[in-house]
Amino acid sequence: MPRLALPLSAIIGFMEAFRIENAKVRRDGKIILSVGSFSVEKGEHVAIIGPNGAGKSTLIGIIARTVYPLALDDYSLTVLGSKRWMISDLKLKVSLVSPAEDMFIHSRYSAREIVASGLHASLGFDFHHEVKASDWERADEELGKVGMLDKAQRTIDTLSTGEKRRVLLARAAITHPEILLLDEASSGLDFPSLADLRGTIASYATEGCTVVMVTHEVSEILPSMRRVLLMKDGEIKFDGDKEEALTSERLSDIYGRHVAVAEENGIYNAFC
Repeated sequence: MPRLALPLSAIIGFMEAFRIENAKVRRDGKIILSVGSFSVEKGEHVAIIGPNGAGKSTLIGIIARTVYPLALDDYSLTVLGSKRWMISDLKLKVSLVSPAEDMFIHSRYSAREIVASGLHASLGFDFHHEVKASDWERADEELGKVGMLDKAQRTIDTLSTGEKRRVLLARAAITHPEILLLDEASSGLDFPSLADLRGTIASYATEGCTVVMVTHEVSEILPSMRRVLLMKDGEIKFDGDKEEALTSERLSDIYGRHVAVAEENGIYNAFC
């Protein structure tokens, strides 16, 4: 029986983690994000940097379905080959870690409960959830990966900022998502905690997960992240190779002031 050839569009869709076409987001009567086309391949690792108000968080919010663009005829979002998702199902495939989640974490829940609840696309539990013994085992496994197993029974409000971020990262990873979105996940962390977080993210990246990271810290960008987006004024100003993106000239233009760049062993730093 002859094999049926797939159309090129289907082959491309199979290879892509997601694709955004012609997205515009309006807030308070003003367009704060305008993206013509943006796609990331499965297993690719991408960093997004730019000044405050550049539209970085808004861009990945579209992918996570926490932000909805204008309903224009030519707008489309395809995630893992599909344009239609139940949000609860999408959250098991696409995980978001953001400082904004901190306000939704109820203090009565332990770190273990927060992580396990990721299997149900929630933050904590209510009467709708049935938690199995295997759920707790998976939660302990993920807490161990981020070095938080010894604090599994601590309520979330007793943990430091860095410890909370590691718990949220474990929660995001418990479903083994195909796409991991990190929105300034290192916000408020000290240098040792930042180094630990970078190592944990690197371990997830090597497992085949597509990682898209929004950051203000150039030093957060993993050596495995070859692609960098530079954003300003709600637009993607550059999308390409890391070595071409992280130059003094390009960063100075994006931030509107002189920025010096240094690199050592694949880790970049930027200074004003």
